[in-house]
Amino acid sequence: MKETPLSNCERRFLLRAIQERKRLDGRQCYDYRNVRISFGPERGCCVVELGKTRVLGQVSCELVPPKPNRATEGILFCNLELSPMAAPGFEPGRQSELLVKVNRLIERCLRNSKCIDTESLCVVAGEKVWQIRVDLHLLNHDGNIIDAASIAGIVALCHFRRPDVSVQGKEITVYSPEERDPVPLSIHHMPICVSFAFFQQGTYLLVDPNEREERVMDGLLVIAMNKHQEICTIQSSGGIMLLKDQVLRCSKITAVKVAEITELIQKALENDQKVRKEGGKFGFAESISNQKITAFKMDSAAVDTNNVEEQAEEIITKADPPSEVFAKPILHTPGTAQIGEGIENTWGELEESEREEAAEEEGESSATAFECQRAETEDTSMMSEAKDEPIVLSDSEEEEVVILEPQEVPKKTSLLLL
Repeated sequence: MKETPLSNCERRFLLRAIQERKRLDGRQCYDYRNVRISFGPERGCCVVELGKTRVLGQVSCELVPPKPNRATEGILFCNLELSPMAAPGFEPGRQSELLVKVNRLIERCLRNSKCIDTESLCVVAGEKVWQIRVDLHLLNHDGNIIDAASIAGIVALCHFRRPDVSVQGKEITVYSPEERDPVPLSIHHMPICVSFAFFQQGTYLLVDPNEREERVMDGLLVIAMNKHQEICTIQSSGGIMLLKDQVLRCSKITAVKVAEITELIQKALENDQKVRKEGGKFGFAESISNQKITAFKMDSAAVDTNNVEEQAEEIITKADPPSEVFAKPILHTPGTAQIGEGIENTWGELEESEREEAAEEEGESSATAFECQRAETEDTSMMSEAKDEPIVLSDSEEEEVVILEPQEVPKKTSLLLL
């Protein structure tokens, strides 16, 4: 899945803000985002947060044969993984151009700068040495992956402890942490990368660019330096031409930022070591703030249980008396019932419109019944008058006269509409 490109309006907005010395997150041009370091339950595991960019670092070791041309030196290997969990534009199992560039820069920063004494990793010259592997995983991408990965790598190496070994003749014994305390790595210095983004061919400069600023920048300058102001590596990309004064200004800014980050790393390592010695709680779960929903712990609150009975009696005396309870249901209208207090319902009552309709129906039914009764009365009187007189019916075709007796005349049936 490809990353979502920036629209022209957003690009122009970002460039216009940079020209006015403004940034989206409110920082100044030379401000660095907050760095937060948390350690895992095991040695050599840490998570570094640079703003919203988050990198997980894990260090492991194993005994391997040394390289033929370096028989008395150990091996340091670094690897960075860009997973789709960090950003949808990263594809698993594919070496993108960004991944190759960052991996090479991290290797030059950590391995080529000789920050670790590789000769101290030798167990038996020419036979067995320690191979230290640094695995870095990008958990969330919000720009400046290089700086976050370099900080995570050096912090994980400083926090790591390798097992202790002993050699007797040709026999090599590796001790568990319960038998002997693990041994820390011999670290000479801590190289840290600081990135600078340039805009409009070097006219404008930003420190620690975020993801949006990286999309509109013209070039990138990365300087790796330790707290002794020794430049370990430097890399420029993007095809921009930088002047000597610009590089010197960036190196001075890097020296200040590296000193601050190194002090933060040392304080974090000291605090973790102190907590582990005292037997306190440590790990990722303890670093999560309690205000979040995903917190694994809650602050314990002390509850005062003294004079509980007296407080309960005071509450009962001050409380209002209970309301009257109805033992039997209240029947307001036929077919309805109510238990307890409440508003009376009007289910059995009719509305005005329904009342008018019912009255009209009653009037129509009474008028119809009256007309039917009147018609029946008239028919009865007529039949009584013609009771003794015969009725003559004539047939025009046969010209015959038929005389019927009054008893043979059928009676009229009356219909009463209800």
